[in-house]
Amino acid sequence: MFDAITGAFSGLFDKLRRRGALTEGNIRDGMRDVRLALLEADVNFKVVKAFINKVTEECLGEKVLKSVSPTQQVIKIVHETLVEFMGPVDTSIPWASDGPTTIMLCGLQGSGKTTTCAKLAYYLKRKGKRPMLVAADIQRPAAIDQLKTLGAQLDIPVFSKEGAPPPAICAQAVEEAKKAGCDTVILDTAGRLHIDDLLMSELEEVVKKARPNQILLVADAMTGQDAVNSAQEFDRRLPLDGVILTKLDGDARGGAALSIKYVTGKPIKFVGVGEKTDRLEEFRPEGMADRILGRGDVVELVNRAQQVINEQDAEKLREKMLKNSFTLTDFLDQIQKVQKMGPIKEILGLIPGIGSKIKDLNVDEKEFAQTKAIIQSMTFREREHPDLIDVSRRQRIAVGSGTTAVKVGELLKQFKMIKTMMKGMGAGLEAAPAGVPPGFQMRGAGGGSPYGKQRSKRKHERKKRHR
Repeated sequence: MFDAITGAFSGLFDKLRRRGALTEGNIRDGMRDVRLALLEADVNFKVVKAFINKVTEECLGEKVLKSVSPTQQVIKIVHETLVEFMGPVDTSIPWASDGPTTIMLCGLQGSGKTTTCAKLAYYLKRKGKRPMLVAADIQRPAAIDQLKTLGAQLDIPVFSKEGAPPPAICAQAVEEAKKAGCDTVILDTAGRLHIDDLLMSELEEVVKKARPNQILLVADAMTGQDAVNSAQEFDRRLPLDGVILTKLDGDARGGAALSIKYVTGKPIKFVGVGEKTDRLEEFRPEGMADRILGRGDVVELVNRAQQVINEQDAEKLREKMLKNSFTLTDFLDQIQKVQKMGPIKEILGLIPGIGSKIKDLNVDEKEFAQTKAIIQSMTFREREHPDLIDVSRRQRIAVGSGTTAVKVGELLKQFKMIKTMMKGMGAGLEAAPAGVPPGFQMRGAGGGSPYGKQRSKRKHERKKRHR
């Protein structure tokens, strides 16, 4: 996402670094490229004008021009301005003190509303809530079946009622949720290809009957300024509390993310970054600004890692690294966990300093499927002791995995390199008290630092030579 904008900012910062001292001329020249990139990214023209003016004004301040590292000051200003334009954001949901909390999702047809309902339900379920999904979209063919299928996959109840109008369905669903012991009701309402009076009147009636605690607009990020325009129209007729921006993973422009809060005043609460039901993120302006500037997003990377790797698994891996007992079974397990975090290129983009360098990188996810197939075609003993795999075994594994003996050999070679690297890392993972770097121990009972011992030994040998 944001490839064009990220490229423009990278170009600006590179130019400023090369020129050394900042001048009004080179700042305005650089901002001209940024302005063009923002417009091409479908950012609202009012937002572009306000953003460029604010950044330029801040950059031309005396504090920046006379700074020891002016380029770093400019980066800081751009980052802060991006955060200001997209935030502040509060992703918390106010919970009803009496009865279930009702969340109504609305939006145009094709914005990903039904899938987002399931994503939100799954997100809340992981937070300890007991959600119920409500199929109130009786306009789109198969919308009810789609929601029921998603609910069954996530083990979340779905309420529907054939032949009833949407307002009645939603009102009854709240009562059913109370009986079923559900504390959250998520309403999947109907959409249209465009905003019309019939659609808005129906949604207004749902609001009167179901009295939702939160009304969230689901907007398609790939529609750019159209998403901003539809948000303005929905807000004119409904008391919107915020926006969920979908399909952000498929949009290299990112105009809606930069425009929607500034133009409508409605915060982006969540963003959809993939088709799977676990691909809903809390929107953080700071993290999004980091991604736009190609600086990654460490917080989101850690959040994703924590969802698939628990503390116990991490400790087991650490022990294996210390003992140099990492096996192909462990390697397979780590591949599967990394894949659960999302597409590999997307994960790499969250690592600081990597994002701007991989925009043209073609990551073939099929390579991971091939690697898994090779390992899964091995016996348990072969996975634990890969040195046993001779020529005949390689051939058998190749046939079982649908690959070649050469591919099997390449994997074994790569694994050997990884294991050697992990052995080196394991040397620095010795247990140490809090605040003490890995590989060091407190002096006293149990001895001193192993590195300290080595230094003492070398010092003693030097003294012997001098005698």
